[in-house]
Amino acid sequence: MAELTLSKKIGYGLGHVLNDLCASMWFTYLLLFFHQVLYFDNNYSGVILLIGQVADGISTTLVGGLCDKPDNFWLCRRYGQKKSWHLIGTVCVLVSFPFIFLPCLGCSKSDEWAQLIYYSAFAVIFQFGWASVQISHLALIPALTSCQNERTGLTAIRYSMTVVSNISVYLVAWIFFGMSKEAMLSSADEESFRNIMLVVIGIGTCTSLAFHLIVEEPVAEVLSGYEEINGETVQRELVAPMGIKDWFKEPQFYQIAGVYMSTRLFVNLSQAYIPLYLQESLQLHSKYVAIVPLVMFSSSFVTSGFMKVLNNKAGRKISYSLGAVVGLAAAGWVYYGGDEHGKADEFFKHYGIFFVAALFGAAGSAVLITSLSLTAELIGSNTESSAFVYGAMSFTDKVSNGVAVMAIQHYIPCIKCCAECKWYFRDVLFYATGGAVLLGIMFLATLAPFAVGKRWRDREVGVSTGGNRLVAWV
Repeated sequence: MAELTLSKKIGYGLGHVLNDLCASMWFTYLLLFFHQVLYFDNNYSGVILLIGQVADGISTTLVGGLCDKPDNFWLCRRYGQKKSWHLIGTVCVLVSFPFIFLPCLGCSKSDEWAQLIYYSAFAVIFQFGWASVQISHLALIPALTSCQNERTGLTAIRYSMTVVSNISVYLVAWIFFGMSKEAMLSSADEESFRNIMLVVIGIGTCTSLAFHLIVEEPVAEVLSGYEEINGETVQRELVAPMGIKDWFKEPQFYQIAGVYMSTRLFVNLSQAYIPLYLQESLQLHSKYVAIVPLVMFSSSFVTSGFMKVLNNKAGRKISYSLGAVVGLAAAGWVYYGGDEHGKADEFFKHYGIFFVAALFGAAGSAVLITSLSLTAELIGSNTESSAFVYGAMSFTDKVSNGVAVMAIQHYIPCIKCCAECKWYFRDVLFYATGGAVLLGIMFLATLAPFAVGKRWRDREVGVSTGGNRLVAWV
């Protein structure tokens, strides 16, 4: 397999920008929009996010299996299996996402349960499309290159684009929220959310088009057992295939799924609840809802540039551990630095919060890139089922995040009823994100004695080449 050109690497990174832009708004501003602008019930807001996450989780599993299965559908034959799913997902995202950040069309005065059905329907379509793009895009990594370092490089480029996308959303949000004369967001900010959404859709459409024009999906090569070239024998690698049932028999499949789930919990919960923490707990001006996340993802972007080198020099397990320690420091600083007692609170509100945002961003970048690299390493040469593996990993992520958010939303107290109630979101950031990163360390510890990618089924065969490759002399 030829080395990837720079244009193809960049083109690959552009393929997930629409998803990244929409995900940034979904996780950072969805709850804020329903809380502060639409004045939705806390539980209903959580239900919409939960339904979306469950739909995403189910879709990832289905799309993961279908994306790996050969299909004679004309689009798949002419355009490629994975790119076809990417195209279908892109269309679904474009036709559904705009309605999530607009008042209920024709039903804005209806009961909340009716609006709940309206928003949930669009959330399901959006999440199906989002899952289709995500899984097909991830599954292209092993298909585009067989080199582990190049796969890590593509993962880093992919995450760098994620960070750039998030930064773009927050810069746009800063522009529109900065125009507001009010310190707190309200129903008057409907137009601001609409304008941010339109910019997101415009940029995402252009980058998705560029991806489809630049990147070509390679045709999978079927390796024969024997091949003779000029009467000489050559060494070939015969990859033992991994079906869905085979993956369920692999302990590392569950261990790495646990690491990935914990990582996503840390990243997504911090992203979802920092805006509410800024508005409700610290009571900062609405522009900080854009500035603080901007600092967070700027730190992520800087960190992502070092992750390929760190993974190569220190290894994936040490890289993840270092990121997890930084994440614990960020969660601890939120709790003890933002305490409601003493003058330290004023220092934290004006200066400390930016250091915390930088720590959250650096930690999120480190653990997410490393967990994705661990997943690619687990797949190894078994690219025939790569989409299923990424789908299964994403399923644990989506469902766990949906359940976690629903639980957090259910226990939100009456913020105005007591002086200490406003610190609920501080506690969420401390216990939820801190607990998630601790859980990730625990799952990683179970991997410590093992080489990632070595198949459990090969333990008695004595294969010495990484567990999933057999060497034949032909």
